[in-house]
Amino acid sequence: MLQTLLDGVAVLGIAYFLIVRHIGTVTAEYTVFVLLLMGTLAVVYDHYGIYRSNANFTRKALNLFNAWSLTFLVVVLLGFLTKNAGQFSRLVVGELYVAGYGAQLVLHLLVWVVQVNFMQRLQAERVIIVGSGRLANYLQGKISNNPWLNQQVVGCVALSDDKADEAQSAEAETQAVNRRMQQLGRLEQLPKLIEQHKVSIVYFAIPLDASEILESLYFKLLEQHVAIHWVPDIFSLRLVNHSVREIAGLPVIALSETPLTGTRLALKSLEDLVLSSLILLAIAPLLLVISLAVKLDSPGPVFFRQARNGWNGKTFRIWKFRSMYVHQPEGAVLKQAEKDDPRVTRVGRFIRRTSLDELPQIFNVLAGDMSLVGPRPHAVQHDAEYSQRISDYMARHNIKPGITGLAQVRGFRGETRDLEQMALRIESDIEYINHWSVWLDLSILLRTLVAFTGKNAY
Repeated sequence: MLQTLLDGVAVLGIAYFLIVRHIGTVTAEYTVFVLLLMGTLAVVYDHYGIYRSNANFTRKALNLFNAWSLTFLVVVLLGFLTKNAGQFSRLVVGELYVAGYGAQLVLHLLVWVVQVNFMQRLQAERVIIVGSGRLANYLQGKISNNPWLNQQVVGCVALSDDKADEAQSAEAETQAVNRRMQQLGRLEQLPKLIEQHKVSIVYFAIPLDASEILESLYFKLLEQHVAIHWVPDIFSLRLVNHSVREIAGLPVIALSETPLTGTRLALKSLEDLVLSSLILLAIAPLLLVISLAVKLDSPGPVFFRQARNGWNGKTFRIWKFRSMYVHQPEGAVLKQAEKDDPRVTRVGRFIRRTSLDELPQIFNVLAGDMSLVGPRPHAVQHDAEYSQRISDYMARHNIKPGITGLAQVRGFRGETRDLEQMALRIESDIEYINHWSVWLDLSILLRTLVAFTGKNAY
Protein backbone atom coordinates (compact mmCIF):
# COMPACT_ATOMS: atom_id res chain seq x y z
CA MET A 1 0.00 0.00 0.00
CA LEU A 2 2.86 2.37 0.82
CA GLN A 3 4.62 1.64 -2.47
CA THR A 4 1.38 2.09 -4.43
CA LEU A 5 0.75 5.46 -2.79
CA LEU A 6 4.30 6.67 -3.40
CA ASP A 7 4.24 5.63 -7.07
CA GLY A 8 0.86 7.30 -7.65
CA VAL A 9 1.91 10.57 -6.02
CA ALA A 10 5.20 10.57 -7.97
CA VAL A 11 3.53 10.04 -11.37
CA LEU A 12 0.84 12.66 -10.68
CA GLY A 13 3.38 15.16 -9.38
CA ILE A 14 5.73 14.75 -12.35
CA ALA A 15 2.84 14.93 -14.83
CA TYR A 16 1.53 18.15 -13.24
CA PHE A 17 5.01 19.72 -13.20
CA LEU A 18 5.74 18.88 -16.85
CA ILE A 19 2.33 20.01 -18.13
CA VAL A 20 2.52 23.35 -16.30
CA ARG A 21 6.13 23.85 -17.39
CA HIS A 22 5.58 23.17 -21.12
CA ILE A 23 1.89 23.97 -21.63
CA GLY A 24 1.28 26.61 -18.95
CA THR A 25 -1.89 25.12 -17.48
CA VAL A 26 -3.57 21.74 -17.02
CA THR A 27 -6.19 21.63 -19.78
CA ALA A 28 -9.18 19.28 -19.98
CA GLU A 29 -7.38 17.15 -22.56
CA TYR A 30 -4.36 16.65 -20.32
CA THR A 31 -6.62 15.89 -17.35
CA VAL A 32 -8.22 13.06 -19.38
CA PHE A 33 -4.74 11.89 -20.44
CA VAL A 34 -3.49 11.68 -16.84
CA LEU A 35 -6.64 9.94 -15.60
CA LEU A 36 -6.43 7.41 -18.44
CA LEU A 37 -2.73 6.89 -17.67
CA MET A 38 -3.42 6.21 -13.98
CA GLY A 39 -6.30 3.84 -14.76
CA THR A 40 -4.25 1.87 -17.28
CA LEU A 41 -1.31 1.83 -14.88
CA ALA A 42 -3.49 0.24 -12.17
CA VAL A 43 -4.65 -2.56 -14.51
CA VAL A 44 -1.20 -3.28 -16.01
CA TYR A 45 0.63 -3.15 -12.67
CA ASP A 46 -1.88 -5.59 -11.21
CA HIS A 47 -1.30 -7.91 -14.18
CA TYR A 48 2.47 -7.83 -13.63
CA GLY A 49 2.07 -8.21 -9.84
CA ILE A 50 4.31 -5.19 -9.23
CA TYR A 51 3.17 -4.82 -5.62
CA ARG A 52 2.86 -8.55 -4.89
CA SER A 53 6.30 -9.73 -5.94
CA ASN A 54 9.19 -10.44 -3.55
CA ALA A 55 11.75 -10.93 -6.33
CA ASN A 56 15.25 -9.46 -6.13
CA PHE A 57 15.60 -5.79 -7.00
CA THR A 58 17.01 -6.42 -10.50
CA ARG A 59 14.00 -8.51 -11.45
CA LYS A 60 11.65 -5.97 -9.85
CA ALA A 61 13.27 -3.13 -11.84
CA LEU A 62 12.81 -5.09 -15.09
CA ASN A 63 9.16 -5.90 -14.30
CA LEU A 64 8.56 -2.25 -13.43
CA PHE A 65 10.09 -1.14 -16.75
CA ASN A 66 7.93 -3.61 -18.72
CA ALA A 67 4.75 -2.60 -16.91
CA TRP A 68 5.44 1.15 -17.22
CA SER A 69 6.30 0.80 -20.92
CA LEU A 70 3.17 -1.23 -21.64
CA THR A 71 1.05 1.37 -19.81
CA PHE A 72 2.39 4.12 -22.06
CA LEU A 73 2.01 1.96 -25.15
CA VAL A 74 -1.68 1.36 -24.41
CA VAL A 75 -2.36 5.06 -23.75
CA VAL A 76 -0.49 6.16 -26.89
CA LEU A 77 -2.33 3.58 -29.05
CA LEU A 78 -5.66 4.80 -27.67
CA GLY A 79 -4.62 8.33 -28.60
CA PHE A 80 -3.91 7.29 -32.19
CA LEU A 81 -7.07 5.19 -32.49
CA THR A 82 -9.25 8.08 -31.29
CA LYS A 83 -7.25 10.54 -33.44
CA ASN A 84 -6.42 12.68 -30.40
CA ALA A 85 -2.67 12.04 -30.29
CA GLY A 86 -1.92 15.35 -32.03
CA GLN A 87 -3.38 17.32 -29.13
CA PHE A 88 -0.55 16.33 -26.81
CA SER A 89 3.05 17.48 -26.70
CA ARG A 90 5.49 14.71 -27.58
CA LEU A 91 8.02 16.40 -25.31
CA VAL A 92 5.68 16.19 -22.33
CA VAL A 93 4.82 12.55 -23.03
CA GLY A 94 8.47 11.59 -23.60
CA GLU A 95 9.73 13.34 -20.47
CA LEU A 96 6.91 11.87 -18.39
CA TYR A 97 7.83 8.38 -19.61
CA VAL A 98 11.52 8.77 -18.69
CA ALA A 99 11.09 10.76 -15.48
CA GLY A 100 8.14 8.67 -14.30
CA TYR A 101 10.08 5.43 -14.57
CA GLY A 102 13.17 6.97 -12.96
CA ALA A 103 11.17 8.31 -10.01
CA GLN A 104 9.39 5.01 -9.44
CA LEU A 105 12.66 3.10 -9.66
CA VAL A 106 14.23 5.34 -7.01
CA LEU A 107 11.18 4.98 -4.76
CA HIS A 108 11.20 1.19 -5.10
CA LEU A 109 14.91 1.18 -4.27
CA LEU A 110 14.36 3.35 -1.18
CA VAL A 111 11.53 1.14 0.07
CA TRP A 112 13.65 -1.95 -0.56
CA VAL A 113 16.59 -0.46 1.39
CA VAL A 114 14.32 0.51 4.28
CA GLN A 115 12.80 -2.97 4.24
CA VAL A 116 16.20 -4.71 4.36
CA ASN A 117 17.55 -2.47 7.12
CA PHE A 118 14.37 -2.70 9.16
CA MET A 119 14.24 -6.48 8.98
CA GLN A 120 17.92 -6.81 9.88
CA ARG A 121 17.24 -5.01 13.15
CA LEU A 122 14.53 -7.49 14.08
CA GLN A 123 15.21 -10.99 15.32
CA ALA A 124 13.59 -13.52 13.00
CA GLU A 125 10.85 -15.71 14.45
CA ARG A 126 11.81 -19.38 14.40
CA VAL A 127 9.42 -21.76 12.68
CA ILE A 128 8.79 -25.52 12.66
CA ILE A 129 6.69 -27.09 9.91
CA VAL A 130 4.72 -30.23 10.80
CA GLY A 131 4.73 -32.36 7.67
CA SER A 132 7.41 -33.43 5.23
CA GLY A 133 5.76 -33.67 1.82
CA ARG A 134 5.26 -31.45 -1.19
CA LEU A 135 3.07 -28.93 0.65
CA ALA A 136 5.62 -28.58 3.47
CA ASN A 137 8.35 -27.89 0.93
CA TYR A 138 6.17 -25.35 -0.89
CA LEU A 139 5.37 -23.59 2.39
CA GLN A 140 9.03 -23.49 3.39
CA GLY A 141 9.91 -21.83 0.08
CA LYS A 142 7.18 -19.21 0.44
CA ILE A 143 8.29 -18.33 3.98
CA SER A 144 11.97 -18.13 3.07
CA ASN A 145 11.35 -15.97 -0.02
CA ASN A 146 9.14 -13.40 1.74
CA PRO A 147 11.37 -10.91 3.59
CA TRP A 148 8.40 -9.12 5.16
CA LEU A 149 7.45 -12.23 7.14
CA ASN A 150 10.78 -12.18 8.99
CA GLN A 151 10.52 -15.89 9.77
CA GLN A 152 13.19 -18.60 9.74
CA VAL A 153 12.28 -22.25 9.16
CA VAL A 154 14.50 -24.36 11.43
CA GLY A 155 13.18 -27.65 10.07
CA CYS A 156 10.24 -30.00 9.74
CA VAL A 157 8.65 -32.69 11.89
CA ALA A 158 7.42 -35.84 10.18
CA LEU A 159 3.94 -37.17 10.93
CA SER A 160 3.90 -40.25 13.12
CA ASP A 161 0.59 -41.56 11.79
CA ASP A 162 1.24 -44.02 8.95
CA LYS A 163 -1.91 -43.08 7.08
CA ALA A 164 -1.09 -39.38 7.19
CA ASP A 165 2.46 -40.08 6.10
CA GLU A 166 1.15 -42.01 3.12
CA ALA A 167 -1.24 -39.22 2.20
CA GLN A 168 1.50 -36.61 2.26
CA SER A 169 3.49 -37.89 -0.73
CA ALA A 170 5.47 -40.75 -2.13
CA GLU A 171 8.57 -41.85 -0.19
CA ALA A 172 10.98 -40.68 -2.87
CA GLU A 173 9.42 -37.21 -2.93
CA THR A 174 9.58 -36.96 0.86
CA GLN A 175 13.27 -37.86 0.84
CA ALA A 176 13.94 -35.19 -1.78
CA VAL A 177 12.17 -32.61 0.39
CA ASN A 178 14.07 -33.66 3.50
CA ARG A 179 17.36 -33.03 1.74
CA ARG A 180 16.30 -29.40 1.35
CA MET A 181 14.69 -28.98 4.79
CA GLN A 182 16.15 -30.59 7.90
CA GLN A 183 13.94 -33.16 9.57
CA LEU A 184 14.16 -32.52 13.30
CA GLY A 185 12.30 -35.55 14.57
CA ARG A 186 8.89 -37.21 14.91
CA LEU A 187 5.56 -35.72 15.86
CA GLU A 188 5.65 -36.99 19.45
CA GLN A 189 8.86 -35.02 19.98
CA LEU A 190 7.31 -31.71 18.90
CA PRO A 191 6.87 -30.10 22.38
CA LYS A 192 10.51 -30.85 23.22
CA LEU A 193 11.73 -29.58 19.84
CA ILE A 194 9.86 -26.30 20.31
CA GLU A 195 11.77 -25.62 23.54
CA GLN A 196 15.09 -26.86 22.15
CA HIS A 197 15.00 -24.61 19.05
CA LYS A 198 13.22 -21.65 20.71
CA VAL A 199 10.37 -21.88 18.20
CA SER A 200 7.57 -19.29 18.27
CA ILE A 201 5.46 -20.43 15.29
CA VAL A 202 4.27 -23.90 14.24
CA TYR A 203 2.76 -24.56 10.82
CA PHE A 204 0.72 -27.73 10.31
CA ALA A 205 1.03 -28.62 6.60
CA ILE A 206 -1.11 -31.74 6.73
CA PRO A 207 -3.85 -33.40 4.64
CA LEU A 208 -7.52 -32.72 5.36
CA ASP A 209 -8.08 -36.28 6.61
CA ALA A 210 -5.26 -35.89 9.17
CA SER A 211 -6.92 -33.00 11.03
CA GLU A 212 -7.15 -35.14 14.20
CA ILE A 213 -3.39 -34.66 14.54
CA LEU A 214 -3.88 -30.94 15.00
CA GLU A 215 -6.78 -31.50 17.38
CA SER A 216 -4.72 -33.77 19.62
CA LEU A 217 -1.80 -31.31 19.88
CA TYR A 218 -3.59 -27.97 19.89
CA PHE A 219 -4.05 -27.51 23.65
CA LYS A 220 -0.57 -28.83 24.45
CA LEU A 221 0.96 -26.24 22.11
CA LEU A 222 -1.11 -23.47 23.65
CA GLU A 223 0.69 -24.14 26.94
CA GLN A 224 4.00 -23.49 25.16
CA HIS A 225 2.83 -20.04 23.98
CA VAL A 226 3.49 -20.62 20.27
CA ALA A 227 1.46 -19.34 17.33
CA ILE A 228 -0.32 -22.20 15.57
CA HIS A 229 -1.19 -22.10 11.86
CA TRP A 230 -2.93 -24.80 9.83
CA VAL A 231 -2.22 -25.00 6.09
CA PRO A 232 -4.61 -27.75 4.92
CA ASP A 233 -3.47 -29.77 1.93
CA ILE A 234 -6.26 -28.87 -0.49
CA PHE A 235 -3.99 -28.56 -3.52
CA SER A 236 -4.59 -32.14 -4.60
CA LEU A 237 -7.99 -30.82 -5.71
CA ARG A 238 -8.45 -28.79 -8.92
CA LEU A 239 -9.25 -25.47 -7.26
CA VAL A 240 -11.39 -22.96 -9.13
CA ASN A 241 -10.90 -19.32 -8.14
CA HIS A 242 -10.18 -20.35 -4.54
CA SER A 243 -9.85 -17.85 -1.70
CA VAL A 244 -9.77 -17.56 2.08
CA ARG A 245 -12.20 -15.21 3.80
CA GLU A 246 -14.25 -14.64 6.91
CA ILE A 247 -18.01 -14.83 7.30
CA ALA A 248 -19.50 -13.65 10.59
CA GLY A 249 -16.21 -14.38 12.34
CA LEU A 250 -15.87 -17.88 10.87
CA PRO A 251 -12.87 -18.66 8.61
CA VAL A 252 -14.01 -19.97 5.23
CA ILE A 253 -11.90 -21.56 2.50
CA ALA A 254 -13.62 -21.19 -0.87
CA LEU A 255 -12.53 -24.13 -3.03
CA SER A 256 -14.63 -23.24 -6.06
CA GLU A 257 -16.54 -20.09 -6.93
CA THR A 258 -17.10 -17.63 -9.75
CA PRO A 259 -14.68 -14.71 -10.10
CA LEU A 260 -17.59 -12.54 -11.26
CA THR A 261 -18.90 -10.93 -8.09
CA GLY A 262 -19.44 -7.29 -7.09
CA THR A 263 -17.38 -4.78 -9.03
CA ARG A 264 -15.68 -7.55 -11.03
CA LEU A 265 -19.06 -8.60 -12.44
CA ALA A 266 -19.89 -4.97 -13.24
CA LEU A 267 -16.52 -4.54 -14.95
CA LYS A 268 -16.95 -7.69 -17.04
CA SER A 269 -20.50 -6.68 -18.03
CA LEU A 270 -19.39 -3.17 -19.00
CA GLU A 271 -16.52 -4.61 -21.05
CA ASP A 272 -18.91 -6.91 -22.92
CA LEU A 273 -21.53 -4.22 -23.52
CA VAL A 274 -19.12 -1.60 -24.84
CA LEU A 275 -16.92 -3.86 -26.96
CA SER A 276 -19.74 -6.00 -28.38
CA SER A 277 -21.70 -2.87 -29.38
CA LEU A 278 -18.66 -1.50 -31.21
CA ILE A 279 -17.98 -4.89 -32.83
CA LEU A 280 -21.61 -5.21 -33.97
CA LEU A 281 -21.45 -1.83 -35.68
CA ALA A 282 -18.24 -2.87 -37.44
CA ILE A 283 -19.42 -6.29 -38.63
CA ALA A 284 -23.06 -5.47 -39.51
CA PRO A 285 -22.34 -5.39 -43.29
CA LEU A 286 -20.46 -8.68 -43.03
CA LEU A 287 -23.40 -10.28 -41.20
CA LEU A 288 -25.72 -9.27 -44.04
CA VAL A 289 -23.39 -10.68 -46.72
CA ILE A 290 -22.97 -14.03 -44.91
CA SER A 291 -26.73 -14.25 -44.31
CA LEU A 292 -27.38 -13.86 -48.02
CA ALA A 293 -24.70 -16.42 -48.92
CA VAL A 294 -26.10 -19.01 -46.50
CA LYS A 295 -29.63 -18.51 -47.82
CA LEU A 296 -28.61 -18.85 -51.47
CA ASP A 297 -26.30 -21.83 -50.93
CA SER A 298 -28.82 -24.31 -49.53
CA PRO A 299 -32.46 -24.45 -48.41
CA GLY A 300 -33.16 -23.80 -44.75
CA PRO A 301 -32.90 -21.05 -42.16
CA VAL A 302 -29.99 -18.61 -42.06
CA PHE A 303 -29.33 -19.11 -38.36
CA PHE A 304 -28.82 -22.28 -36.36
CA ARG A 305 -29.96 -22.24 -32.75
CA GLN A 306 -29.10 -24.87 -30.17
CA ALA A 307 -29.45 -25.28 -26.40
CA ARG A 308 -26.22 -24.74 -24.46
CA ASN A 309 -25.39 -24.68 -20.77
CA GLY A 310 -24.12 -21.30 -19.62
CA TRP A 311 -23.09 -19.59 -16.41
CA ASN A 312 -24.02 -21.64 -13.33
CA GLY A 313 -25.59 -24.27 -15.62
CA LYS A 314 -28.35 -21.97 -16.91
CA THR A 315 -29.56 -23.11 -20.34
CA PHE A 316 -29.75 -20.66 -23.23
CA ARG A 317 -30.02 -20.93 -27.03
CA ILE A 318 -26.89 -20.03 -28.94
CA TRP A 319 -26.88 -18.16 -32.27
CA LYS A 320 -24.73 -19.39 -35.18
CA PHE A 321 -24.87 -19.14 -38.94
CA ARG A 322 -26.16 -22.44 -40.32
CA SER A 323 -23.19 -24.28 -41.85
CA MET A 324 -24.81 -27.69 -42.51
CA TYR A 325 -27.61 -29.02 -44.62
CA VAL A 326 -30.86 -29.34 -42.68
CA HIS A 327 -30.94 -32.88 -41.28
CA GLN A 328 -32.18 -34.91 -38.33
CA PRO A 329 -29.60 -36.26 -35.83
CA GLU A 330 -29.17 -40.02 -35.88
CA GLY A 331 -30.90 -41.30 -32.78
CA ALA A 332 -30.22 -39.49 -29.50
CA VAL A 333 -26.50 -39.08 -30.18
CA LEU A 334 -25.28 -35.63 -31.22
CA LYS A 335 -22.31 -36.07 -33.55
CA GLN A 336 -19.62 -33.37 -33.65
CA ALA A 337 -18.65 -31.91 -37.01
CA GLU A 338 -15.61 -33.62 -38.49
CA LYS A 339 -13.09 -32.69 -41.14
CA ASP A 340 -14.60 -33.15 -44.63
CA ASP A 341 -17.98 -33.78 -42.99
CA PRO A 342 -20.54 -34.38 -45.81
CA ARG A 343 -23.22 -32.58 -43.79
CA VAL A 344 -21.36 -29.26 -44.17
CA THR A 345 -22.42 -26.97 -47.05
CA ARG A 346 -20.01 -25.16 -49.39
CA VAL A 347 -20.54 -21.81 -47.67
CA GLY A 348 -20.60 -23.62 -44.34
CA ARG A 349 -17.15 -25.07 -44.96
CA PHE A 350 -15.74 -21.58 -45.50
CA ILE A 351 -17.42 -19.88 -42.56
CA ARG A 352 -16.49 -22.74 -40.24
CA ARG A 353 -12.85 -22.66 -41.35
CA THR A 354 -12.70 -18.89 -40.77
CA SER A 355 -14.92 -19.04 -37.62
CA LEU A 356 -17.36 -16.60 -39.25
CA ASP A 357 -20.21 -18.92 -38.30
CA GLU A 358 -19.70 -17.81 -34.68
CA LEU A 359 -20.29 -14.09 -35.36
CA PRO A 360 -24.06 -14.08 -34.54
CA GLN A 361 -23.14 -14.95 -30.96
CA ILE A 362 -22.57 -11.23 -30.54
CA PHE A 363 -26.36 -11.16 -29.95
CA ASN A 364 -25.94 -13.68 -27.10
CA VAL A 365 -23.35 -11.35 -25.57
CA LEU A 366 -25.67 -8.34 -25.82
CA ALA A 367 -28.47 -10.43 -24.27
CA GLY A 368 -26.20 -11.28 -21.32
CA ASP A 369 -26.11 -15.05 -21.92
CA MET A 370 -22.49 -15.03 -23.09
CA SER A 371 -19.34 -12.96 -22.88
CA LEU A 372 -16.85 -12.03 -25.59
CA VAL A 373 -14.25 -14.11 -23.76
CA GLY A 374 -14.83 -17.27 -21.72
CA PRO A 375 -15.01 -21.06 -22.02
CA ARG A 376 -16.72 -22.10 -25.26
CA PRO A 377 -20.24 -23.44 -24.54
CA HIS A 378 -20.69 -27.08 -25.54
CA ALA A 379 -23.91 -28.78 -26.56
CA VAL A 380 -26.01 -29.99 -23.62
CA GLN A 381 -25.52 -33.63 -24.66
CA HIS A 382 -21.74 -33.18 -24.72
CA ASP A 383 -21.82 -31.60 -21.26
CA ALA A 384 -23.69 -34.62 -19.94
CA GLU A 385 -21.21 -37.01 -21.59
CA TYR A 386 -17.94 -35.34 -20.61
CA SER A 387 -19.02 -34.49 -17.06
CA GLN A 388 -19.09 -38.26 -16.44
CA ARG A 389 -15.60 -38.76 -17.86
CA ILE A 390 -13.71 -35.65 -16.64
CA SER A 391 -14.08 -35.06 -12.91
CA ASP A 392 -13.80 -31.24 -12.89
CA TYR A 393 -15.50 -30.67 -16.26
CA MET A 394 -18.49 -28.73 -14.84
CA ALA A 395 -16.18 -26.18 -13.15
CA ARG A 396 -16.05 -24.40 -16.53
CA HIS A 397 -19.59 -23.14 -15.84
CA ASN A 398 -18.31 -20.91 -13.00
CA ILE A 399 -18.08 -18.04 -15.48
CA LYS A 400 -19.99 -16.86 -18.54
CA PRO A 401 -19.25 -18.82 -21.74
CA GLY A 402 -17.50 -16.87 -24.47
CA ILE A 403 -17.26 -16.48 -28.22
CA THR A 404 -13.53 -17.06 -27.85
CA GLY A 405 -11.39 -18.22 -24.95
CA LEU A 406 -7.97 -19.16 -23.68
CA ALA A 407 -8.37 -22.73 -24.94
CA GLN A 408 -9.25 -21.53 -28.43
CA VAL A 409 -6.25 -19.21 -28.85
CA ARG A 410 -4.05 -22.11 -27.72
CA GLY A 411 -5.40 -24.24 -30.57
CA PHE A 412 -7.85 -26.42 -28.58
CA ARG A 413 -10.83 -25.84 -30.83
CA GLY A 414 -12.94 -27.74 -33.32
CA GLU A 415 -13.61 -31.46 -32.98
CA THR A 416 -12.27 -33.23 -29.87
CA ARG A 417 -11.33 -36.67 -31.17
CA ASP A 418 -10.33 -38.12 -27.82
CA LEU A 419 -10.69 -37.49 -24.10
CA GLU A 420 -7.18 -36.06 -23.79
CA GLN A 421 -8.00 -33.22 -26.19
CA MET A 422 -11.08 -32.30 -24.19
CA ALA A 423 -9.09 -32.49 -20.92
CA LEU A 424 -6.57 -29.99 -22.32
CA ARG A 425 -9.41 -27.66 -23.27
CA ILE A 426 -10.91 -27.91 -19.78
CA GLU A 427 -7.50 -27.25 -18.20
CA SER A 428 -7.24 -23.98 -20.14
CA ASP A 429 -10.81 -23.04 -19.24
CA ILE A 430 -10.14 -23.46 -15.51
CA GLU A 431 -6.85 -21.58 -15.81
CA TYR A 432 -8.81 -18.70 -17.38
CA ILE A 433 -11.32 -18.69 -14.49
CA ASN A 434 -8.53 -18.71 -11.90
CA HIS A 435 -6.68 -15.79 -13.51
CA TRP A 436 -9.53 -13.74 -14.96
CA SER A 437 -8.89 -10.03 -15.50
CA VAL A 438 -9.86 -7.40 -18.05
CA TRP A 439 -6.28 -7.44 -19.27
CA LEU A 440 -6.45 -11.20 -19.88
CA ASP A 441 -9.69 -10.73 -21.84
CA LEU A 442 -8.12 -8.04 -24.04
CA SER A 443 -5.02 -10.15 -24.71
CA ILE A 444 -7.18 -13.15 -25.70
CA LEU A 445 -9.24 -10.98 -28.07
CA LEU A 446 -6.03 -9.79 -29.75
CA ARG A 447 -4.68 -13.35 -29.98
CA THR A 448 -8.01 -14.49 -31.45
CA LEU A 449 -7.33 -12.36 -34.54
CA VAL A 450 -4.21 -14.47 -35.14
CA ALA A 451 -5.93 -17.78 -34.37
CA PHE A 452 -9.00 -16.86 -36.45
CA THR A 453 -8.27 -19.39 -39.16
CA GLY A 454 -6.40 -21.95 -37.04
CA LYS A 455 -5.64 -25.47 -38.17
CA ASN A 456 -8.44 -26.96 -36.06
CA ALA A 457 -11.22 -24.96 -37.71
CA TYR A 458 -13.46 -26.78 -40.22
